[in-house]
Amino acid sequence: MKITILTENFAGSRFLSEHGFSYFIEYEGFKLLWDTGATDIFLQNAKRLNIDIDEVETVALSHGHWDHGDGLRFLKNKTVITHPNTFIKRYRRLNNEYLGLNQTIDQVRENFNLILSDKPHFITENIVFLGEIPRKFGFEQWNTPYIDEFGKDDLITDDSALVAILDEELVIVAGCSHSGICNIIEYAKKVTGIFKINTVIGGFHLKKADERTKKTIEYFKEQKVKNIMPSHCTQLPALVEFYKEFEIIQVKTGNEYVF
Repeated sequence: MKITILTENFAGSRFLSEHGFSYFIEYEGFKLLWDTGATDIFLQNAKRLNIDIDEVETVALSHGHWDHGDGLRFLKNKTVITHPNTFIKRYRRLNNEYLGLNQTIDQVRENFNLILSDKPHFITENIVFLGEIPRKFGFEQWNTPYIDEFGKDDLITDDSALVAILDEELVIVAGCSHSGICNIIEYAKKVTGIFKINTVIGGFHLKKADERTKKTIEYFKEQKVKNIMPSHCTQLPALVEFYKEFEIIQVKTGNEYVF
């Protein structure tokens, strides 16, 4: 299995970056795009890597925030898999900044084969889109800074993840982990029936060196995760704590990881 970083917050040598997220996944002959970032940077970096995005049949969106899905406007004629709530209008409570996608659900349906699922959806025999993540751990709950178009709390119930089954182990690819990275791992184990974790990569949505980050690190230790690769929305204080414990490497655009 190979994961190539097309869009991330940090640039690798010769590559572009933005506040965004897009990973190109190749596994057992299947090619998948996990999120599209905010602009066409994922396409520019793919070109520099000699990756032909036209060969990608399926795009899975982790949730409905602009930095994960606005790049979708540069694609068409593919299958898009995401949660039914991905296309709701959403805002930041503090300043009413719009955070949702730049395309409506009807516009996406015009250009793509759209599959909406809040349940686990097997894209291939060994790649599953998890759908809506049950929120089990109390330490991963927090007051949301987001609201929907009706002014109600937006808990980002559409936040999901991808899981690949690799030699009886799991490779878990998060988007932003608004639902909690530990919750995601627990649900991945439940859906697949596999409890050994090879890799967890993607945004962990941890901001500080606080109790939540510390409990998350303890959970990773308990799970004996081989490869821990927080990125994107995982901010520096939390990254420092992960580095102290696991000597993590920084995920940058252009990086390629083989598992």
